[in-house]
Amino acid sequence: WSPKLRLKVFLDSSIMAARLFGRLPRGLAALGATSALGAAAFTSTAWPVSAVAEEKQPEVALSPKEWKPFKLAKKVTVAENDKTGISTVWLRFSLDSPDQPLGLPVAACFVTRAPIGEEKEDGSKKAVIRPYTPVTTADYPDPVGTFDLVIKRYPKGVMSKHIADLEVGDELEVKGPIPKFPYKANMKKKIGMIAGGSGLTPMLQVASKILSNSDDKTEVSFVYANNSEEDIIMKDDLDDMQEKFSNFKVHYILDKPSDSWTGLKGFVTEDVVKEHLPEPSDNNWILVCGPPPMMEAISGDKGKDKSQGELSGVLKKMGYTSDQVYKF
Repeated sequence: WSPKLRLKVFLDSSIMAARLFGRLPRGLAALGATSALGAAAFTSTAWPVSAVAEEKQPEVALSPKEWKPFKLAKKVTVAENDKTGISTVWLRFSLDSPDQPLGLPVAACFVTRAPIGEEKEDGSKKAVIRPYTPVTTADYPDPVGTFDLVIKRYPKGVMSKHIADLEVGDELEVKGPIPKFPYKANMKKKIGMIAGGSGLTPMLQVASKILSNSDDKTEVSFVYANNSEEDIIMKDDLDDMQEKFSNFKVHYILDKPSDSWTGLKGFVTEDVVKEHLPEPSDNNWILVCGPPPMMEAISGDKGKDKSQGELSGVLKKMGYTSDQVYKF
């Protein structure tokens, strides 16, 4: 079976998804939770308002001060590359209740922790901590009841292997949110996005927030780079977003495409940026996220202290300023 068909069968047979979401979601966008949060208190002229208890809304799942475990509820491998040994795994983690919000603002991520590092003197292992951004779509910009991760499992990746190898019922420790920037509707006229591989997820978070708000007229252009067609994460969902929203455009570029590939080929160059992304302007913004070699070539990597660092690479040469570029 193809990865897409395997995932469809997996989700179509999911009793939990049907119960929580009231509909069976499409592709990797299995993200919707339609239950409303907190009903307004019932009041009547026959009763004093003080005698009517207001329904308490559930607290958000995340905590910025403490590590909280979340149980893996669903898992499926959606793509495997036998040549590179890299696989893509979709995982759904349950919150405490179906109507509990995750509590992750846009733009923000959280960090994960697992005792899988070097062995210490007492025989225990050091904790490894890595940041991740849950997967969202325009139909479901704010996770409720569950959150989804799409993990690229690299043969030498410590945390990516650990998360991808979790079994249903296992727990993952999470702490957050870790804020990046506070997105506000129409804060920019145009936003361009450049991502490679799993760098897709923070871009989806911002794009989903924009497209879910009909009053937000921001134009979004997304250049998504991968090695091959099999490596493109959530292509069906991205294509659906492009078809549904006139202010969202996605352009795929492959380094090692098949002979049948008709899209962009090679790397993200000045010509690609000039043709598909907004020009340098204080009214526009370019967001960048990808592996270190890509970051170095496009914008320069972030600083060792996780600051934005100095702007360099393609964007610097094209006249963009540091205020016009954000590195995830």
